[in-house]
Amino acid sequence: MERVFKIYVYEEGERPIFHHGPCRSIYSTEGNFIYELERGSFYRTNDPREAHVFFLPFSVVGLVQYLYEPGSRDRKAIAGVVADYVQTISFRHPFWNSSLGADHLCFLAMIGNSIRVLCNANTSEGFNPLKDVPLPEINLNTGDMSGLLGGSPPSQRPILAFFAGRLHGRIRRILLKQWKGKDQDVQVYDELPRNISYESMLRNSKFCLCPSGYEVASPRVVEAIYAECVPVLISKGYVPPLSDVLEWEEFSIVVAEEDIPNVKKILMGVPKEKYLRMHERLREVQRHFVMNGPPKRFDLFHMIVHSIWLRRLNVRVLRD
Repeated sequence: MERVFKIYVYEEGERPIFHHGPCRSIYSTEGNFIYELERGSFYRTNDPREAHVFFLPFSVVGLVQYLYEPGSRDRKAIAGVVADYVQTISFRHPFWNSSLGADHLCFLAMIGNSIRVLCNANTSEGFNPLKDVPLPEINLNTGDMSGLLGGSPPSQRPILAFFAGRLHGRIRRILLKQWKGKDQDVQVYDELPRNISYESMLRNSKFCLCPSGYEVASPRVVEAIYAECVPVLISKGYVPPLSDVLEWEEFSIVVAEEDIPNVKKILMGVPKEKYLRMHERLREVQRHFVMNGPPKRFDLFHMIVHSIWLRRLNVRVLRD
C-alpha cells in the first residue's frame, strides 16, 4: 500500500472551510489528517490519472463554525456549499461522474455514496462498515502528544473502573444514575472535584468506562488507550476504529446498556491473567492511535489511510 496507493486532493475551495482543519481540539484527528495530506509527504499525487481515491477537502469543523447557527436544525447552508462543490468538481473533472463519487473520500456524513471517514461510526445512523471508515476522536488541547502516553503498571492501579464526563445522552444518564457516588471501586463523576486530576484517574484505573454521549464515539476511548486503561465500550451500533485489523476483544470489553447495573460484577469477573493479557495487548496497539508529526509507520495517519485503501478495494471503476 505505501508504495502504490495514491490520493488526489482537489484544489478547488478556499480556507478555512476547505484545505484546513483544527489540530488543537476534540476534532484534531480531522485537522491532522487534512494537514498531512495537504503537505503531500505521503500518498498524495498531483496527477489525478494516478489516483485511486479523490479527496474532497472539506473541514466539518469549518462548515459548522462558519455556516451553522447554534441551536438551529437548519442545515441548508452547509448542504448548499457541499452540493455546489460537488457540482463544481464534477463539471471541471471527469472523476466524480465516472464513479458517482464511490472512489471519493470525505469527512462528511451527507455525501452518502463516497468513502466517508466519520467519528460518529453508528450503524443505526447509516454508517456502513464495508464502505465507511471509523475515525477516532482525540482531544489534543495543545496539538502535542507529549506526556499523554503511559500509566501505572497493573499492580499499582487501585481503582477498578472510572468515568468522568458531561451528562448527555441516554446511556450516560443511566450510568450516572446507577453508579455516581455509590461505589469506590466504580468511580463515576459528571464533574471531578478540583483536587482530582482526570489524567491521574485514568492512569490509576484498571478499566475506563467509555459510554456513548449524543454520539456513539467518545475521545475517552483513545484517552484510555493512551493511559493503558482497558476501555469498556458502552454503546449501541458503534464500530470501533481500525477494527479491520485490530481485534478489539483482545484489549477492550463491551458492556451492553442493559448490563450497566452489573458492570462491577462483570469487571470483577475478569480473571487476573486475562486482564494482564489485555493490558499488555493495549500497550502493543497504542502506537496505532498516536498522531505523529511527521507521521511514522503504523501510526494513526497511516492506519486510517490503510482503512481507506481497504474500502477502495471494494470499488470497481471503469475509466476511459
